[in-house]
Amino acid sequence: MKRILVPTDFSEQAENALKIAAQMAAKNDGEIFLLHSMEIPLHLANSGDTGSLPEALYFIKLAEKRFSELLKKPFLQDITIYETIGHGEIYDDIKEAVTKNKIDLIIMGSHGASGFREMFIGSNTEKVVRTSDIPVLVIKNHHANFEVRDFVFATDFSEECRKPFVQAQSFAQSVGAHIHLLLINTPSSFKTTAEARAMMEKFVKGTAVGNYTLNIYNDVSVEKGILNFAKEIKAQLIGMSTHGRKGLSHFFNGSISEDMVNHANMPVITFKI
Repeated sequence: MKRILVPTDFSEQAENALKIAAQMAAKNDGEIFLLHSMEIPLHLANSGDTGSLPEALYFIKLAEKRFSELLKKPFLQDITIYETIGHGEIYDDIKEAVTKNKIDLIIMGSHGASGFREMFIGSNTEKVVRTSDIPVLVIKNHHANFEVRDFVFATDFSEECRKPFVQAQSFAQSVGAHIHLLLINTPSSFKTTAEARAMMEKFVKGTAVGNYTLNIYNDVSVEKGILNFAKEIKAQLIGMSTHGRKGLSHFFNGSISEDMVNHANMPVITFKI
C-alpha cells in the first residue's frame, strides 16, 4: 500500500492521521496525496455574481497557505507529497482522488460521534468508511511510533468476507503484524465451540494466510466483544469488513464497522465487501 490518500481539514485529528501516513510511506517508499475539500459558504458556491469571486478566492488562498505551513512539518521531510484542493462534497472529492491517483489506502483522522449527532449526522469519517471501495484506516489519537504487532480482524467467517480477509492479510504482511482472526459469540447467534471451530477452519482452508490464530470470544454484543478482546490482548489495530449500507437500510440495520469507527479508542481499518 504505497499510494496513500489523507483527507485533511488541518485539524489536530487530521494531523494525527497524516503522521501515521508519513511513517507508513517512509517504511514502504510510498507517496502521500493530501486532499482538502473546500467548505466555501453556500451563498458563494451558488452565486453567479462575479462580485463574489474575490471572496471565493480568499478561501482558496487560505487553503494554499495552510498546505504550505503543513508541508514544513519535520515529520513530512523527505516524503513525496502531492496536495489537492477539492471543491465538492468530501465523499465525491475522495472518490475522484482515489480513481485519478490509483490510491491503495485512505487514512483519516476522527474524534468519533455519539448520541443524536451519530444518529442523524454522523462523522465525515463514518460516511467515507461506508462509501469507500478501498481500505480506510481511521486514526483518533497521536501515535509517535505506529507499530502494529497484534491485529484483530473480526469477521462472521461467511463466504462474502473472504475478499476483505485477503486484503487484511496483505495489510498485516505490509506492517509485519500477527492476525488474530476473531468470532464473537453472542446470545442471539450462539454457536458451540465445535461449530465455531469448524466454520473458522473451513474459512481459512485453501488461503495463504500465515502468522495467525483463531479466536472465539463470548460477549453480549459483537461490538463489545471486539473491543473487550482487543483490550485483553493489547492489540494495536482492529480490522473489519463493511457492506457500505446506505439510506434506510443503514438507518435501521446500522453497521458494526461504523459503530467501531465511532466508539473504538484505537485505530480501526475497514475493508469493503
